[in-house]
Amino acid sequence: MELRKPYALYLGDVPDQLAAKTADGVADWRPEWCVGQVRLPGCGADCGLTDLTVAEAAAKGAGTLVIGVVNQGGFLPEHWIADVVAAIEAGMDVASGLHARLESFPAVKAAAEKHGQTLHNLRHPTREFGTGRGEKRAGKRVLSVGMDCSIGKKYAALAIAKEMQERGINADFRATGQTGVLIAERGIAIDAIVSDFIAGAAEWLSPANDPDHWDVVEGQGSLFHAAYAGVTLGLMHGSQPDALVLCHEPTRTHMRNLPHMPIPRMEDALEQYVAFGKLTNPNVRFAGISVNTSQVSADEGNKLMADIEQRYGLVTVDPIRQGPGRIVDELLKI
Repeated sequence: MELRKPYALYLGDVPDQLAAKTADGVADWRPEWCVGQVRLPGCGADCGLTDLTVAEAAAKGAGTLVIGVVNQGGFLPEHWIADVVAAIEAGMDVASGLHARLESFPAVKAAAEKHGQTLHNLRHPTREFGTGRGEKRAGKRVLSVGMDCSIGKKYAALAIAKEMQERGINADFRATGQTGVLIAERGIAIDAIVSDFIAGAAEWLSPANDPDHWDVVEGQGSLFHAAYAGVTLGLMHGSQPDALVLCHEPTRTHMRNLPHMPIPRMEDALEQYVAFGKLTNPNVRFAGISVNTSQVSADEGNKLMADIEQRYGLVTVDPIRQGPGRIVDELLKI
């Protein structure tokens, strides 16, 4: 997949930073592709880019308006449509990772047809997949898994893949969500696959490879989230990981958008992820724990990580603040 660059990242009026995680991911990992961000009054997110109107973004040469948000249900709010149409009229393509297809909105479809612009629905596959087979295949795979959703699985996987590549290790980042696909320009938004074919799509994404090759697979959802556990399980069975990295955010008290469901105990997560992963890889094990310490001070984060490492006997790092090197060292022992 290749979108016209540079991008203008559209944040609309999302309520908080987590709701803009697609824009955040692109801004953090591909800042050279971005001319700025477009925000409406009341927006609760800020990716640290220059604030622009749609017209200003077009004047700066933006080739694609990227709708950089996530929401429950994956819908495009009605009051954003005028900005999307304005971007098309100004000569931009539009890319969206929402479940709703851009052409399903009559005004957007009509504008794209009239002005000859391309609509990219990042979440929707362009090919079909079979069901999973669970057969052992060559190569090695590591999957990031989470205590909750929106917790740092993508960043952990990207950091691990980058570290491996910088060391000269034969490794690929395998994107499984719309943000990862934007960053890598390839992959599958696995949560848009019909449930019977999730495992098969994950097998296709991480195929047999050289014995020393690593696929670093971006995790999705959480086994403990009532809304998204299904995609997590299918991805795990299909990617057939040799190793897992548990992702944790220490300030969370409940599952994202589910205040009645508390965050699970870490020991339960470690036990259950391995138990479910053994269906397609009996030798699966944890290589480490990735802690997102962005909401606490560096000193507090270091103490938290030291306590976790001592308690569970697993290498524990913040892959952004400290780098994922120690986790990579553990992976290379497998």
